[in-house]
Amino acid sequence: MISVENLCKEYADKTVLASANAAFPVGCITSLIGPNGAGKSTLLMMMAGLIKPVSGSVFFDGVPVGDIPVADYARKVATLRQSPGFNLRLKVHELVAFGRFPYSKGALSAHDRQVIDDSIAFLSLEHLRNAFIDELSGGQRQMAFLAMTIAQQTPVLLLDEPLNNLDMKHAVQIMQALRRLCDEQGRTVILVIHDINFAANYSDHIVALKSGAIHFNGPVYDAVTETLLSDLYELDFEIINSKRGRVCDYFTPVLENENEVDG
Repeated sequence: MISVENLCKEYADKTVLASANAAFPVGCITSLIGPNGAGKSTLLMMMAGLIKPVSGSVFFDGVPVGDIPVADYARKVATLRQSPGFNLRLKVHELVAFGRFPYSKGALSAHDRQVIDDSIAFLSLEHLRNAFIDELSGGQRQMAFLAMTIAQQTPVLLLDEPLNNLDMKHAVQIMQALRRLCDEQGRTVILVIHDINFAANYSDHIVALKSGAIHFNGPVYDAVTETLLSDLYELDFEIINSKRGRVCDYFTPVLENENEVDG
C-alpha cells in the first residue's frame, strides 16, 4: 500500500536519509527501529507528506503521494506526531472529533458522532469522555490522541514514538490497541519505536535504520536476531524465548568469567 523509492532528505549539508527503499505490508504492524538520529522520524514524516524529500518518491497504491490532493490523502493516511498538543482547552470527545475533520469539515453528522463514540470505546476511554485533555495523565492524554487518529478511519496510521514517556501499563495498552486495529479492522500501522521488546512482540514487520540508511528490513522473526540487533545498536544482545514471547536482553552486560558473577 505504502512504499518508498530512493528517498533522500538533507538539511543544509547533512544527509539525514539516503536512498531509502521499502514496502510496508498491508494490514500489519511495521516498526521503524534504530539508534537516535538514524532517520526514522524523517522517513515517517515523508510518508505522511509533512516533509518533502530532496529526491525519491513515496507511493500510495502505486500513485506518488505528491499527486494525491491533501484532502484525499487525509482520508487514506492518519498521522500522530511526537508530543502532540493543543493550546485549546478541549474535552476528550472534542479532541477525538478532530479526527473527523477530513470528512465533516467541522459539521459533524450522525455517522461522525458514532465513529467518535466507537473510537473512544475502542480504547475504553468512556470514563474520560468529558475530561479536559490538560487534566489527564501523560498516558491518558496519549490514548486520547490515539483515539483521535483512529477516528480518522484511514486504512493507514503513521505514529511517531507513541510510547514516548509512557509507563509500562499505558505502553502495553497502546500496543494491544494497535495490534487489535490490524487484526480486527485490517488497518496498517507504521510506527517509530525505541523499545525493541515491544517491537519484537507486537510487530509483523521491521524496518531498521542506521546512520540515515535502511540497514535491514523484513518479517519480525527474520529481523529480530541477536546478530542483526547487535550490529544495529552496537550492543550485545541475547534473545530469550518463552511462552509469552521474546525478551531482547541488551541491558545485562556479558560476563567474561565466573569471577565477575561472584564479585
